[in-house]
Amino acid sequence: MIRLDKFLCDTVGVTRKQAGYLLKEKRVTVDGEIVKTGATKIAEDADVEFDGVSLRLSGPRYYMMNKPEGYVCSHDDPHNPTVFILIDEVGAEKLHIAGRLDCDTTGLLLLTDDGQWSHRVTSPKHKCDKTYRVWLDDAISEETEGLFAEGLMLRGEKQETLPAQMVKVDEKEALLTIHEGKYHQVKRMFAAVGNRVVGLHRESVGELVLDEELEPGEYRPLTEEEIALFLPKKAS
Repeated sequence: MIRLDKFLCDTVGVTRKQAGYLLKEKRVTVDGEIVKTGATKIAEDADVEFDGVSLRLSGPRYYMMNKPEGYVCSHDDPHNPTVFILIDEVGAEKLHIAGRLDCDTTGLLLLTDDGQWSHRVTSPKHKCDKTYRVWLDDAISEETEGLFAEGLMLRGEKQETLPAQMVKVDEKEALLTIHEGKYHQVKRMFAAVGNRVVGLHRESVGELVLDEELEPGEYRPLTEEEIALFLPKKAS
């Protein structure tokens, strides 16, 4: 379900205020009936017309979200709210996440219904860098940067982690860039050197940086330039 005025914004290209004027002017119908209230919730398969022209949301779709703490990256969870309840879009159930974050991890989250695009974000062969701001329980040891750069053997793994780049920000804060996405990798890497992650925030994926204007729980569509960051480069 989605608000009718939001639907008009996405399909007609108007502001929410302008959508309100269109509705008051009785230019919009839903399933053959004139609707004048923008807050009206409509179903995905609703027949919406503007000046007699049928409206449909087009795809594929690409969004970035500033994921808040306490939300899980799945469509359904019996114990925690999911990030999808924050998405006010028709067909939100068709979106999937390109690179999940733990329930207590915040920051840049990418959602799309384009499977090939998300594969380029998450596939190890594309080696898409991911940068995290990390807060630790204990002071960062002098050896940590070198150990991460060499690669670590994590418990339960058959191969060492790929070399990672760590920049110490403060005594207990660092920026860590990894090039793969093993299960709970950042937390396990610091645990392997005797430290514990108490806060984790993803700031960027590849060249795409989280929009600093997005408050926790807010999202926006990606621009064409941002989408292209994960598409094959065209030959010159």
